[in-house]
This record gives sequence, C-alpha cells and structure tokens, in this order.
Amino acid sequence: MQGTFTQRVAFYVEAELSSAREASSAGDPQQEFSHLERAHVLGQESTYWHVRIHVLMLAWAIRNGSIREALGQLFRIVGAATKTAFGLVPQGNTGGANVSSFKKMPINKDLAALIQKAKAGV
Repeated sequence: MQGTFTQRVAFYVEAELSSAREASSAGDPQQEFSHLERAHVLGQESTYWHVRIHVLMLAWAIRNGSIREALGQLFRIVGAATKTAFGLVPQGNTGGANVSSFKKMPINKDLAALIQKAKAGV
C-alpha cells in the first residue's frame, strides 16, 4: 500500500468514526466518545486526522452540553494543529479533556497493530 501515513491509516480511523456515528444515532454518547478516542489514538500522528478528531470531539462536547470538554478540545485543536507535524504528540493519549493533553498512555494491542500496519504500508 502506497501513500502517506495519513492515507494509510484513513481506513481504520474512518471505521471508528463510522462506529461513533452509529453510537450517536443509537443515543449512546459514551460509546460515541469511546470510538472518537480510539480514532484519536489511531490518527494522532497525522495532523489532518488529529485536528479533525479533536473538532469532532468538540462537536460531541457541544451536543452533550459539556463545557469542560469543549474548552479542553479548543486547547487540543490548537495543539494538534501546531505540534503534530513536529511529532510532539503523547503516544496513546485518548484525546479527551479527562486526561492531560501531555500524558502518554498505553495503546490497546488492536490499535497498536493497526498503527504499525499503516506505518509499514501493508
């Protein structure tokens, strides 16, 4: 598989975003956010996906009336837009305002395998 990491990881990120939309349609905001977090872990090394997912998290916060999450996402959008290209992302961080935006976190094995697959171009 040719292309950039952004292109190669897109299938996996889009699958999580699709699951997030399904959870939203089912009226399950917690499951929706869980899928956004998984999408964040997958795409956080791509400026495009990193920013896009934080914007989706901001939209989630607004729809669900979470001021704390909305403010956290505004901060994270700026960080994602300005720091990702330099590799300044805490690996595994789930992206929500409930964790420090600087905290590295363990990556679930299934997500780590998909990230490696996208990096390897297979």
